[in-house]
Amino acid sequence: MSVILRTVAVSDRGKARENNEDAVHAGPNLVAVADGVGGGPSGEVASEIVIRTLAELDQDPRPERPAEALRAAVAAANQGIRDAIEADPNLAGMGTTLTAMLADGDGLDLVHVGDSRAYAWRGGQLTQLTRDDTYVQGLVDQGLISPAEARAHPQRALVTQAVHGAGINPSFAVVTPRPGDRYLLCSDGLSDYVDDGAIAHTLAEQNELASCAQQLIDLALAAGAPDNVSVILADVTEV
Repeated sequence: MSVILRTVAVSDRGKARENNEDAVHAGPNLVAVADGVGGGPSGEVASEIVIRTLAELDQDPRPERPAEALRAAVAAANQGIRDAIEADPNLAGMGTTLTAMLADGDGLDLVHVGDSRAYAWRGGQLTQLTRDDTYVQGLVDQGLISPAEARAHPQRALVTQAVHGAGINPSFAVVTPRPGDRYLLCSDGLSDYVDDGAIAHTLAEQNELASCAQQLIDLALAAGAPDNVSVILADVTEV
């Protein structure tokens, strides 16, 4: 089986933000979401650099060694942010999360930095594929707070790692898809305000990609999400 993705992406600036620091890519070989950090316009500069760099992987023919190409693209994106900061010191402190999946033969290569998430929807079950690089996730891992307490913690948005032009340690994994799988990538504007139960219910009720993605955005907005919110859905097809 050679994986091709049928995809859709929707992004909204949210209830309180004047600009949208999220950037997304949704193509037949690559899906990626980046949530800029650093305040002002700099966050959206960082996320745009990362998505523009990774989008070059979504080409025909595909990279000969997709996993290696993905690692190289992440490193190039990180260097691109460093170059931008050196060219304009006003951008110092900017960075971005990154969660992306790249088709690789009969698998999907996954890369993750920060707190944007990847989920798998298979057989009526929602599974989180990524671990948040956040201060509160560390507290959960140590057993100091519960996942429910983490959702309401005042420092839940404090990321411990981002693509920011300096040393990073991305998480890489290989996902084995099946025809009929649906994958969800999202910024924390969704996952911070819409719990997994509501996400799963929407995925179960809405089969059409665009309608499903928009309903997830609408749920975040209805919950009063002040942050930018982005949703990418990818259905696995078989060639």
